[in-house]
Parts: sequence; structure tokens; C-alpha cells
Amino acid sequence: MPLRVDPLKPTVWQRVKQVLAPVVVVLLIIAKYFGEIYYLFLPALKFLPMILKTGGTMLLSIWFYAMNWGWWFSAGFVFLIFVHECGHLVVARRFGLKVGAPVFIPFMGAFIALKDAPRNAWVESCVGIGGPLFGTAGAALCEAGFLVTGQPLLRALAYSGFFLNLFNLIPIGFLDGGRIATALSPWLWVAGLVIVGAMVFTHPNIILILLLVASLPRLWTLFRTKTAEEKRFYEITPGQRWTMAVLYFGLVALLVLGMQYSHLAPPPRA
Repeated sequence: MPLRVDPLKPTVWQRVKQVLAPVVVVLLIIAKYFGEIYYLFLPALKFLPMILKTGGTMLLSIWFYAMNWGWWFSAGFVFLIFVHECGHLVVARRFGLKVGAPVFIPFMGAFIALKDAPRNAWVESCVGIGGPLFGTAGAALCEAGFLVTGQPLLRALAYSGFFLNLFNLIPIGFLDGGRIATALSPWLWVAGLVIVGAMVFTHPNIILILLLVASLPRLWTLFRTKTAEEKRFYEITPGQRWTMAVLYFGLVALLVLGMQYSHLAPPPRA
């Protein structure tokens, strides 16, 4: 009778290795695949914080505005604010200034943080007027879209855009007009103080009150005796001053006309 030899039974560890071996292979393939994706999109990852900060606050603002004005108007309105802020960003970078991504604050608009201080009043005023210039162009495109399509939403956005940029040109506080006034005259701040004060008196609003109060310290510094360094900051050429005056007052007049025109009844359709 032949001798039968029983095969050796695998140990527990051998059985574990047999089970885990395919799993390890799959994990290695997945790791290699995602590793390639990571290195492919690595240059774009540095923009992720900016996308989350700007995009997230934009969506939050749209949601807040939509509770009163509806989703379509709110999305268009926030986009016009974005265009306005892009104007500041583009001009600031043209002057070599480092700036942060736009951040939106519901019912207060948006802002970009200047990481580098403007070298002088001319640079500060140029950065200040960049936003209203872009914003006015965006509102004008909405009005043009209305004239072509007859869509009332576009006219409402145009009027809101003209008003938003005109309000920002009030020469006071952290508004764009306050920055622009540094290249023109500190007395413009007094005019801005009167305008905002009248608005607070006729239409009391917590935002206007905060704007008025926050502007008082800067107003005082504009008229006190300046140091030699501060005097150098405000030194600009007559040509620069006249250029900014034409841009500023011309833009104010254009926005007033834009508000009046976009506030008219829609033209009759043929």
C-alpha cells in the first residue's frame, strides 16, 4: 500500500498574506493614480484658498440677498460687485502692489486687502477709482443688454450698479471716494461728511452711521500738521491731480446720468 503524504496546512500568517496581497496591490495602484493627479493639479492647489474665500463669500452674499430680491437678481448684483472689486485688483497689480482675493460681506459689498501700502496719493487714488471704472462699465453692459433684449432684470441690475458705484464715490471713510480724495483735496472729505450726515438724517441706517463715525479720525488727520514723510506721500504733480479730477468728477456725472436713464420707463416694443 503506497504511503500517502498529507500536504502541510498553511499557517495563519500565510493565510493573512494571501488575503491581503490583492488588497495591497489595489491600494498601490490607487495611490499611484491619485499621486499622478496630485502632481498634475499641484500648481492649481495654491489658488484653492482664494477660490474658497472669494467663491464661498460670494455664494453667502447671494443667499442673503436672495432672501429679499430673488436668486437671479442677487446673482447678477453680486457679480457686479465682483467686477467692481476686480477693477481695484487689476489697477493695484499694475502698480506692483500685492493684494488679497476679494472677500464679500453681505449687505456691505466686498473688499480686497492691500498687502502693500500705496507709495503715494496718486497710486492710492488710482487704485480707488479702478473699482468704480470697472463697475460702471459692468452696469453699462447690463443697460445695453436690456436695450437689446428688453429683459427688465438687466435694467434693474444696471440701475443698481450705477447707484452702487456712485455711492462708493462719496469722498469719505473707506469708500473709494475717500481714497480718490487723497489726490485732490482734503476738503472733499468735508463734503463727503455733509453728504453722509444728510443721508443719516433723512434715512437712518446702521451702516451709514458706522461709516460716519469711522471716518472722523481720518478726517482729523487730514487737517492736522503733517510730518515730512506724510507730506511726501501727498506730493503729486499738477498733471496727475488734474487727470484724477477729470476722471472723478466725470465719472460722477456719468453715473448720475446712467441712474436717470436706467430709471426711465422701458421703451415701447415694436
